[in-house]
Amino acid sequence: MASIDGFALSELEEGVKWCDCLLSQLTDKIDGSLLDLNPGLKIVANYAVGFNNVVVPDATSRKVPVSNTPGVLTDTTADLTFALLLACARRIVEADEYMRQGKYESWDPLLLLGCDVHHKTIGIVGFGRIGYAVAQRAKGFDMKILYTDTSDKDYAKEFGATRVDMETLLKESDFVTLHPFLDASSHHMIDEPQLRIMKKNAVILNAARGPVIHEKALVKALKEGWIGGAGLDVYEHEPAMEPGLAECKNAVIVPHIGSASIETRTAMGMLAVNNILARIRGQPLPSCVNPEVFH
Repeated sequence: MASIDGFALSELEEGVKWCDCLLSQLTDKIDGSLLDLNPGLKIVANYAVGFNNVVVPDATSRKVPVSNTPGVLTDTTADLTFALLLACARRIVEADEYMRQGKYESWDPLLLLGCDVHHKTIGIVGFGRIGYAVAQRAKGFDMKILYTDTSDKDYAKEFGATRVDMETLLKESDFVTLHPFLDASSHHMIDEPQLRIMKKNAVILNAARGPVIHEKALVKALKEGWIGGAGLDVYEHEPAMEPGLAECKNAVIVPHIGSASIETRTAMGMLAVNNILARIRGQPLPSCVNPEVFH
């Protein structure tokens, strides 16, 4: 640990002092106090589509552009979302464990009964890039598609998707998948009141950001049978989980692997690097979240 003015510096803080460009991850907290260690910093290139780890107003006030990696992980995250949906519906994780424990003795008509996915209703909360990609996959399963968003989406028509209010979506959907941007309005948008109005056999999926679900309420819902199950890739206090969640057999839990394919993680890295190179060369950034710094 290095130090400055008597205070210990983390590896990140020490690195920021001398670098021209910062390539950050979701686990790196980027705020004004960090940026002040290097008034000459040219860019914060976040290796993620989300940038909740960056206090963007702090960067903007210091004329530091912030970039992200949108688009390149859309389909991969949608794939993972649908993998969670199928795993929950058909109890894949339970079945795998059942086999590995040597419990399978003979076929049984009631063994590990799950539920169908085809012709069911899916509710998509947030119909942006990833929500759209999930709808594409749902259409292949002949699912009825409902969605909530801040406005009607013209492309919803190609899926026969219907825009409804949040309460209707929660009440009518067999599968609810969350894809909102994380901000004050979406924080804990799924809490006890929302979970209680869902179908008893409904499954909720979250491959967006953990804090959109109040995890304590979700654990209670899973244990008490308010809903049928959950498929989670992200967590409210990541990497920690709410006590009791790991014991819920009706939950499929994976460690933030939504974009974890070789192809996509490579594409994310290349986009982050291209943002850095563009900044060094004085060119427009491919993906800047605070373009007002250039005005």
